[in-house]
Amino acid sequence: MRPADAPRRVVVLGPTASGKSAVAMQVTSMFSDVDIVAIDAMQVYRHMNIGTAKPTADDQRRVPHHCLDLVDPSQRFTATQFQAAAGDALDAIHAAGRRALLVGGTGLYLTAVIDELVFPGEWPEIRTDLEADIDTQGLYRRLADLDPPAAAKIEPNNRRRIIRALEVCLGSGERFSDAGPGTATFPDNGVVQIGIRWSRDELARRIALRVDQMITEGLVDEVRGLLALDPPMSRTAAQALGYKEMIDHIAGRVPLAVARDEIVLRTTQFAVRQERWYRRDPRIRWVDVSGDEPVGLVSPAVVAAFGE
Repeated sequence: MRPADAPRRVVVLGPTASGKSAVAMQVTSMFSDVDIVAIDAMQVYRHMNIGTAKPTADDQRRVPHHCLDLVDPSQRFTATQFQAAAGDALDAIHAAGRRALLVGGTGLYLTAVIDELVFPGEWPEIRTDLEADIDTQGLYRRLADLDPPAAAKIEPNNRRRIIRALEVCLGSGERFSDAGPGTATFPDNGVVQIGIRWSRDELARRIALRVDQMITEGLVDEVRGLLALDPPMSRTAAQALGYKEMIDHIAGRVPLAVARDEIVLRTTQFAVRQERWYRRDPRIRWVDVSGDEPVGLVSPAVVAAFGE
């Protein structure tokens, strides 16, 4: 549990390409005692920098960052493990007399940290059997039979979450949707959440620009380097936005232009899912933005939150 005397935690959140990192850097430049905690399921992987829009080396030198580069791309990493790592980081920040700005893109991970979710157990043998089944749609139908409420909340092509839900159903004999209070409860946790909200069209434009920038900065070469690693990338890492498409391009299955368009499409679809996740939380204070950069509009709200 969070110590009663712990300093206020503030979150800046939003979908991918919404400008969270720029806002975080601006806010931390105005304080001398604020660290950044990255809440991102893919930035935990070492060597995956460009495609995950990981904070630059210069930004990391300027401001202490936590929860980056925790594991190699070959390793499996779960929300439970992230929750523990983020908890350790927050405890260390508090012990040092500093404050934390959480920068959130992965909704489940953020909820796990700020609401202290209790996750069901793990059954590795069952998970291994499920992962060997390449029929994702068949797995989804199986989940729909066993746990309709869980299936209704999971995208039919989200293989990772489908397998996790099935693992719990089969391993525990209980429905995944019945495990703990879940993510649909929004307790008063003392955390201030500031959300960045763009129109769908403007966000799609920003995503396309970001993908083009990633390719210019060397995304193809980054993926080539990852493919050369031994042991190889895990299924989760290899399916990450931008990486899956570039793997297809490097393998000669699609031209670069087609891979680029597919990254933009998948990322835009992912951003919509992120928005849906965050919209459920009535505790979030939204700042509507437009134009090129959200820093000027969002940063004052985040700075003010630290003073509450």
